[in-house]
Amino acid sequence: MSKRFSAKYKIDRRMGENIWGRPKSPVNRREYGPGQHGQGRKGKLSDFGIQLRAKQKLKGYYGNISEKQFRKIYDQANAMKGDTSENLIGLLERRLDAIVYRAKFVATVFAARQFINHGHVKVNGKRVNIPSYRCKPGDVIEVREKSKQLAFVLEAVQLAERDVPEYISADHSKMTATFVSVPAFGDVPYPVVMEPNLTVEFYSR
Repeated sequence: MSKRFSAKYKIDRRMGENIWGRPKSPVNRREYGPGQHGQGRKGKLSDFGIQLRAKQKLKGYYGNISEKQFRKIYDQANAMKGDTSENLIGLLERRLDAIVYRAKFVATVFAARQFINHGHVKVNGKRVNIPSYRCKPGDVIEVREKSKQLAFVLEAVQLAERDVPEYISADHSKMTATFVSVPAFGDVPYPVVMEPNLTVEFYSR
């Protein structure tokens, strides 16, 4: 089991929020951080602390992306025309693991990364095993034929805790999804408040 996967509930508890909206989140029972000192950590945050927390929450939401990789995505967003925070969200939502998760082919974004790594996903008819692969509008993402009847895939499709967003067109009878368009920040169905503007401020310091 990867370090990122095993840490997913720690991320919830560290943030004090159920950032994926999952019913099994430990925050639903205890709204404080992990460890014996978890209950004593809630002090007033500085501006830097608020920005760091916002960045860590956004980074954690997308499968706890490594800092190096997340910073690279930010640099790309900053180099693009337009609002950097909107660009950042657009680039994150174009990741293949994010789309597989949004399309409800798997239950969690962590499972999406593993699912792709193991070769269960095709993009435009070609197998892709890179979770960070960046999709374009019009790309068709498909679960491989041999993988369509996997129990955890069939269970994920039935999850009632979240819906497929409008910028992804999913056909669960065929296990295919089309990435319709790059979403704006307001189009992304985060279960908690995300503040990409604070992430931009963090890296702009």
